Amino acid sequence: MTTQSDQLVDAPKSRKGLLAVVIVVVLALLAGGYFFLFRGNGDAIKIGVVGASDPYWKTFEETAADEGIEVDIVDFTDYTQLNPALSAGELDLNQFQHLVYLADYNVANDDDLAPIGSTAIYPLALYSKKYDSIEAIPDGAQVVVPDDASNQARGLKILQQAGLIELTDGGTIFSDLSDIDTANSRVEVTAAGADFTATSLDDVAAAVVNNDFVEKAGLDFDGALATDDPTDPVAAPYVNVFVARDKDKDNADYQKLVEIYQDTKAVTDGVLKVSGGTAVLLKTPPADLAKLLQDTEKVVKANQ
Repeated sequence: MTTQSDQLVDAPKSRKGLLAVVIVVVLALLAGGYFFLFRGNGDAIKIGVVGASDPYWKTFEETAADEGIEVDIVDFTDYTQLNPALSAGELDLNQFQHLVYLADYNVANDDDLAPIGSTAIYPLALYSKKYDSIEAIPDGAQVVVPDDASNQARGLKILQQAGLIELTDGGTIFSDLSDIDTANSRVEVTAAGADFTATSLDDVAAAVVNNDFVEKAGLDFDGALATDDPTDPVAAPYVNVFVARDKDKDNADYQKLVEIYQDTKAVTDGVLKVSGGTAVLLKTPPADLAKLLQDTEKVVKANQ
């Protein structure tokens, strides 16, 4: 039989045990609340980009947070790593590439990464620190273009348009250095990583520089010697896109992030500012992007 004195002796032990349980529960609730407040309804959506320091990405993150979506912008300096990181699940989305680059990647790697929304077409341009016009570039001078397949072809087309080289059969979206008709070209062309073409300008006559690296290299957009025309209909496959794994292309949060990017004026104004006003903003329907990608992949396969 339990006596009152037994109850009085046992009670402190019970209260101590109860207190310990309460403390654990409270800590768990606090931890859960912290997670909810700072992580939302799950892990942050990781978006890989080149140039995370561009101010509009902070605006994008804040606007997404207001919509209840936590975003983590992950910076890359070597854009050849972004698609492998997405495919491996290290990223949820990336936003750095145009459809031609994506098509080349998918075919080369037997992958099925999918565009889920458009951002803008950016012109590709030729710059020089030594010459102020195309005509001033001497015969036999060295010019550098990006070494990835899609941007190399685009760069070569700019050089052809400027009268510096000729490409056999006029060139295609996948022309490379071997397609240069050296007998009828004014300059010698070499290739380097897209993040190094700008830094090569101290040593070469001119270089084709991707839009992302122009200001970072201390160049002025207005100082380009030649550029392609992003408003030309043939430039449609060069639209930059948000990309997801195919199985995630219909994710509602991802689609909402595309809308936030496209419809937030502070974001689009920021995009235009960092591009020196050169970006052509687009809202291409996802179905049209998928068709453009499919058609471009066919061209890639035909040129293998």
